[in-house]
Amino acid sequence: MLEVTDLHAYYGKSHILQGVNLTVGEGEIVALLGRNGVGRSTTCKAIMGEVPPQGSVKFKGREMVGMKSFEIAKAGLGYVPENRDIFPGMTTRQNLMLGLKPGQKDGEGPWTLEHMFELFPNLRERQDVEASVLSGGEKQMLTICRTLMGNPTVIMIDEPTEGLAPKIVEQVGELLAEIAGRGVSILLVEQKLTIAMKISSRVYVMGHGHMVFEGTPAELKDNQEVTTEWLEV
Repeated sequence: MLEVTDLHAYYGKSHILQGVNLTVGEGEIVALLGRNGVGRSTTCKAIMGEVPPQGSVKFKGREMVGMKSFEIAKAGLGYVPENRDIFPGMTTRQNLMLGLKPGQKDGEGPWTLEHMFELFPNLRERQDVEASVLSGGEKQMLTICRTLMGNPTVIMIDEPTEGLAPKIVEQVGELLAEIAGRGVSILLVEQKLTIAMKISSRVYVMGHGHMVFEGTPAELKDNQEVTTEWLEV
């Protein structure tokens, strides 16, 4: 579904991504782990075209490098950024409807407004409330659900559990498993090892702009050298 090969990216003269390689298969949850500042978020932004990429990003066999962000999104690649960009003056329902692609109507595709409300009854209860008054957890649910409204086949989610209470973190984990169970592939950028190790089929560990480990959660758990060098604070 998603194949990234020798990906490089720069901020000015700073060489942030230094030959990133990763793949995400159909219906797979793949975690991208690592400390802050190693390039995990930049990887998502480069894949999405928000940071100029050098290298190859193939989505369902089609090269994405050189395309604009909205064209990549239209092709079916969803992105939930870390900062939970919502429109605070609009209602929950209006925010969700903004996730529809141009010309798309609710009900056209596997994800509908009703599906979102089934997954998160809180959003149904607060559908007519301005998004600015939602809790942190509700805002995170809203951003994920808004992206799903566009019916992506792969979705990249950056730090979805950051700043959330343990109970909400668990709900987010259940949601991601539900999304993958419906055939949507997920690239999950996370710092919390517990949730990533629990729901992912494969994990990458990033350090200094490139991958330093690829394997299963069990293999990472058994690799104390990688854990100590690249993950422990």
